[in-house]
Amino acid sequence: MPGVVGFIAWSDYLCPWCWVASQRLERLVEEFRGRVEIEWQSYLLRPTARGPRDLERFRTYTESWLRPGAESDVGPFRVWASQDPPPSHSVPAQCVAKAAARHSSAAFRLMHARIMEAYFSENRDISSFDVLRELWEGQGLPSDGFALALEGEIEALVVDEFSQAREAGVTGVPAIRRIDNDAVIVGAHPEELYRRWIERSLERGEGFR
Repeated sequence: MPGVVGFIAWSDYLCPWCWVASQRLERLVEEFRGRVEIEWQSYLLRPTARGPRDLERFRTYTESWLRPGAESDVGPFRVWASQDPPPSHSVPAQCVAKAAARHSSAAFRLMHARIMEAYFSENRDISSFDVLRELWEGQGLPSDGFALALEGEIEALVVDEFSQAREAGVTGVPAIRRIDNDAVIVGAHPEELYRRWIERSLERGEGFR
């Protein structure tokens, strides 16, 4: 039976370059169907909710999204054009993604992509559970499953993954490592680089689950 090479990737839904890396890696999961598995784990750039953020200042910040948006194979990114407030913190989106993962890996992949699209393309406040519930239901996921995202167990898992990432030396995202190697690669790299890494791993039988 062909081996399956495994990776662990860390991401935050508020990180524009994480969406770049995610789109590239997910295309490769499809390309190497059945031969590559990526376990997405939580990283928290804004671990706790803070006071209200100035909307105009935030709009100015989102002009920086035009840089990742200029990459030809990803996006689309849009400078904040809605009246939704800036997200307060990273935890809610991570909790909803984890709740989707409890349903199935396919559900996680749907929500993982949809949350980022809602933030970077549609300028939705993805720290709002009302917004996240709307996204969840829009993917056709069972409504009762969303309640898991509100449970302390899920939030504790998110926080624990973040703590483990820091202990492993992950200081920024996106980040990825092969399951058999502690070396972490940080940043959104070209799809071809990720592809060669996967191909070499498969050829050498490295990183198999």
